[in-house]
Amino acid sequence: MTDAQNATTDEAQPSSTPQSSPKSFADFGVRQDISDALASVGIVSPFPIQEMTLPVALAGHDIIGQAKTGTGKTLGFGLPTIQRVVGRDDDQWGSLQKPGAPQALILVPTRELAIQVGNDLAVASKLRNARVATLYGGVPYEPQVEQLTKGLEVVVGTPGRLIDLYQHGALTLTQVKTVVLDEADEMLDLGFLPSVEKIMGYLPTDRQTMLFSATMPGPVITMARKYMTKPMHISAADPEDHAKTKASIRQVVYRVHHMDKDEMLGRILRANGRGRTVIFTKTKRDAARVADELIARGFAAAPLHGDLNQGAREQALRAFRNGKVDILVATDVAARGIDVEDVTHVINHRVPEDEKTYLHRTGRTGRAGHEGTAVTFVDWEDIARWRLINDALDLGVSDPVETYSSSEHLFYDLDIPPGTKGRLPRSEQTLEGLDAEHLDDYGDSRSSRGSSRSSRGSRSRGSKSRGSRGGSRKAKSEKRGDNSSSKDAAPKHERRPRRRTRRVEGETVETRTEKTVGKSAEKKSTKKSGAAKDSSAEKTLTEKTESKGSSRRRSRRRSGNKGKADSTAAKKAGRKKSDAASGEE
Repeated sequence: MTDAQNATTDEAQPSSTPQSSPKSFADFGVRQDISDALASVGIVSPFPIQEMTLPVALAGHDIIGQAKTGTGKTLGFGLPTIQRVVGRDDDQWGSLQKPGAPQALILVPTRELAIQVGNDLAVASKLRNARVATLYGGVPYEPQVEQLTKGLEVVVGTPGRLIDLYQHGALTLTQVKTVVLDEADEMLDLGFLPSVEKIMGYLPTDRQTMLFSATMPGPVITMARKYMTKPMHISAADPEDHAKTKASIRQVVYRVHHMDKDEMLGRILRANGRGRTVIFTKTKRDAARVADELIARGFAAAPLHGDLNQGAREQALRAFRNGKVDILVATDVAARGIDVEDVTHVINHRVPEDEKTYLHRTGRTGRAGHEGTAVTFVDWEDIARWRLINDALDLGVSDPVETYSSSEHLFYDLDIPPGTKGRLPRSEQTLEGLDAEHLDDYGDSRSSRGSSRSSRGSRSRGSKSRGSRGGSRKAKSEKRGDNSSSKDAAPKHERRPRRRTRRVEGETVETRTEKTVGKSAEKKSTKKSGAAKDSSAEKTLTEKTESKGSSRRRSRRRSGNKGKADSTAAKKAGRKKSDAASGEE
């Protein structure tokens, strides 16, 4: 390893479009079994970032790879990683110090991205004797520990879970020869830099390090030079594409009123040629609310946000990939974890926080050579932030046009049939909905649904949730009745009062014992005279009570007599006054 001052970086950029492109990954030195596995799923030709990365990575050099999102970076580092490990059927298997311990480690910032990368590598290694495991949080430890115990060659995981497994002794990293940092800028934005540095400290110094990201801010370059040896900087930018956004993505920006967003969404989702769509919201609550509203309007939508447990998040992504829902309402947790080629529309329900988030959101469409449309809603209070994003990306839309759901240019810009409303007719509701996808139960106590309506699905209208709720209440009341009757039938045991003792400071055990014995003897002696004392005490109490009662009666009589005397004296005085008055007359 070298210091940051001594590290040198080579740069490789395509100067011109190659005249002839190889037809297969095998032409770049990729193993035939890996090429055949890719060809079985329709992947036969590498993308530019892959063409530039494969020869360098297969030679064992460190790489800093930069390319716009959706250009194929995953296979750019995944194929060399799978090929360079030693499989169980390889000749070098017996020479390994710890056969079955991980030989390659791929770090990603989010669970969704870990699942995507793990799935891509599993497809590529289907015919290769290399085992791939995906390790991330939100799921039980035991299955992951079992995978590590059985043995594997490549680990894809998030920093937090990898550190936990390593500290518990389940993950061995002494045999790792290849490490990849995917979406490094996102790891820095999410605050994973200390965790990444800790993991890098666990690894051997003699290794190959590859770093890939869509953007390359200064901290990423600094981290790369700290942990890499003479890295080659590969930038797969199209010489004819000078824009900071992908040329295959059409950017549409509207200034909207928040009260009209739901109707605008409904009409945009009924545009001609609209396929799978991802709607990004600012908060988890907005994601759940928007998904609820779209389901109520007849669309097949599913929420995806951080308040869902891992089983529900995976269910939403599987339903989206399998075509059971065609709308995914997500927060930025999914901005880098969705790799579906035929996403035709991305809609920003609110303006993103910065230009990097905007790039990663809109990068969910226009992938793998396809074209896409990115629609952004700009609220009045977000105008200033949007202008910063517009200036940073040179979009040329500093003042978005004011648009409503009834605006003619909305229908024209997005190819919406005239007269379209924001509700999907029942005749067009053909998808199965979220409930048609299997839900894995990982034992997480958090909600498995983003909302109450999402749990019912978007296509079934035969059952009512209120009936099920009423039944549950009745069952609960019956259960309470059973519990109350069982409690009445059970014998009641009086709880003995707890005795509390206090030890005096400086008191020995012998002295304490003597005091206890003396007190018990005194209690026994007092028990004999207790009955006599009790009887005398009762008599005394009776006498006192009777005396008090007689004194009260005497006082009442005195007060009554006094009142009668006062009234008699008043009557006499009144008579004297009346007699005197009549005499004067």
